[in-house]
Amino acid sequence: MTYPILKLNPGRERRLQAGHLWIFSNEIDNVATPLKSFQAGQVVQVISARDQALGLATLNPHCLLCARILTRDAKEIINVDFFVKRITQALNLRESFYSQPFYRLIYSEGDYLSGLIVDRYDQTLVVQMNTAGMQAQSDNIIEALKTALKPTRIILRNDSSYRLVEGLPQENSIVFGDDQDIFIEENDTQFSAPALDGQKTAWFYDHRANRAEFIKWVKGKRVLDVYSYLGGWGLEAAKHGAKEVICVDRSKIALEFLEKNATLNGVKVKTKLGDAFKLLQDLADAQEKFDIVIVDPPAFIKSKKEINQGIKGYEKLNRLAMKLIKPQGLLVSASCSLHLSREELLNVIQSAAQQNHGVAQVVYQGAQAYDHPVHPAISETSYLKAFFVRLGR
Repeated sequence: MTYPILKLNPGRERRLQAGHLWIFSNEIDNVATPLKSFQAGQVVQVISARDQALGLATLNPHCLLCARILTRDAKEIINVDFFVKRITQALNLRESFYSQPFYRLIYSEGDYLSGLIVDRYDQTLVVQMNTAGMQAQSDNIIEALKTALKPTRIILRNDSSYRLVEGLPQENSIVFGDDQDIFIEENDTQFSAPALDGQKTAWFYDHRANRAEFIKWVKGKRVLDVYSYLGGWGLEAAKHGAKEVICVDRSKIALEFLEKNATLNGVKVKTKLGDAFKLLQDLADAQEKFDIVIVDPPAFIKSKKEINQGIKGYEKLNRLAMKLIKPQGLLVSASCSLHLSREELLNVIQSAAQQNHGVAQVVYQGAQAYDHPVHPAISETSYLKAFFVRLGR
């Protein structure tokens, strides 16, 4: 099978040859291969200005990031078999270190399928297609997932903001199976999540390793879990011996599920509904103190232009959290903001400690779990930061 040619301007092949997967619209030779001649989602063969074959890519002519390499083999055919091969490679990686079928199965560029996310919850698969290229391959992807894993349910969570950039509708649906709650198991703790109404793809597997480390610290402690969602930090603390756990979230649905999950695990937690900043201030005004406070917020920084304002938000959040921690207590501070570096978050923590007239000791540094492999040429695939910080005077 032959695919239409997409030709690059002179010298624009270097980043691809270094391993990157992205091509931008200003790198295209619009005279030889005008972008307006292509359809969104189309598979193309990418060649250099010297007619060197660079691989196959999906294309969206309406985006600045207009093409994403699928394979370096220009002779490959993009069909069900291609996706079965990639999915099987990803599955083999996960099965090498997870004994139970709960993990992120496909992590976009990290698994060389740019724009595709698949989370596995035993026999339920939750799929997110964030690009026109992956959307155009949806039938092949679904068929490949059925072939490789034989799931009993596939859910589409195509409601991310990335789809708006790609000119795609935001919509959730069930490909097949029922709409019952999703069951999750992590670090010997069980959770249920709404099939269609939960955040993102229902769960946040990326902090799994950090939470596994965290449960070593919780026995007999009073714990505050801010931005708790379904209780990934708080419930795992309660399950592993915390004396008291309070979970804070602004989503009523999330807290309702968290309370159900507490019952599922035979533990008790308290919940507080509301804005994290206000509730933290209210707890400080009431002179509440905790042994451990977790602040794991959604991304405060969505683009580079938001960095300065976002850093102020992280600093305020960490400063408020520190006010609630007993001497020699533990702060767990995390960020999923791509545009906030590990060093910047550490500076935020240090600044917050100084403003509270305290000192900080970093006792653990964490990143995303093994099922979120980092593409070495794409820094954007490494985004998660977590610090466990012991606080003193």
